[in-house]
Amino acid sequence: MEQRLFEIVYELIAKGQVTAPELAEKFEVSLRTIYRDIDHLSSAGIPVYTQQGQGGGIFLDKNFVLEKTLLSNEEQQQLLAALEGVTVLGNVDQQSLVTKLAGLFKKEQLNWLEIDFSDWSKRSQQTFETLQMAIINRQRVNFLYAGIDKPAAERLVEPLKLIFKHHDWYLYGFCMQSQGERLFKLLRIKNLQTLAEHFDRKTPAKVLQDNTNFQLPKRVVTLQFDKKLRQRVTENFEKFTENAEGLLVEEAFPITEDFYRFILSFGDSVKVLAPDDICKKLQQRIAAMQNLYQT
Repeated sequence: MEQRLFEIVYELIAKGQVTAPELAEKFEVSLRTIYRDIDHLSSAGIPVYTQQGQGGGIFLDKNFVLEKTLLSNEEQQQLLAALEGVTVLGNVDQQSLVTKLAGLFKKEQLNWLEIDFSDWSKRSQQTFETLQMAIINRQRVNFLYAGIDKPAAERLVEPLKLIFKHHDWYLYGFCMQSQGERLFKLLRIKNLQTLAEHFDRKTPAKVLQDNTNFQLPKRVVTLQFDKKLRQRVTENFEKFTENAEGLLVEEAFPITEDFYRFILSFGDSVKVLAPDDICKKLQQRIAAMQNLYQT
């Protein structure tokens, strides 16, 4: 019960006001239990109040301050570490919050993480920051988007989440043209604009893990690497075998443009042994590259 009381206080701090049925659903208990919890909090000196009627609910006194003693030293350090991780997004308000909490807890900031989301041109950073604010403010965006082997087309999207997957950032949102959830690679987004139109749509806690719509089909590919690439092979693959010709890897890949770029990044130090159709496509790409330099 103590853990639930603690979480109820944080729920009230985060949302300002909630109803008893909302709390009962969140914590999977009865309404009677929630009202009993409210009585316990009030008896403990927490200024929690209820208001009946339409628009009413449960709320805390606006002057209530959560005492730092409610958190253990370990929990304080974990909270600061988590918030410092969030500040890599570049939000000034979040950095201010970390500084204030560090002063309240009388602890030094860890500065444990540094990430640069931008490419060398800084174009992706601007796209990222624009989408971040659109998601926070629940504003629609429009942009030109070019898919693989598809011409650029205008999209009107309700942005819900930014996702990092395998070296790239993606926007997850509801596409008004398609009337469904879609993933958009940030590097393919052009002419991004934030609109004055607001939306109200629930964001799922997880997207890629729970939604098979975004899981690309995979095929097993057999690769033979030069032994001089042992370190890079170890970094990229969990398992490999060694024979006289080199290092053999069997791995399941989604066969996308990113797959071909990945294989070509190894130059002449890798050979695709199977399947045959992927070998032929790589031969065609290499031949096309050679034609560019023929005089």
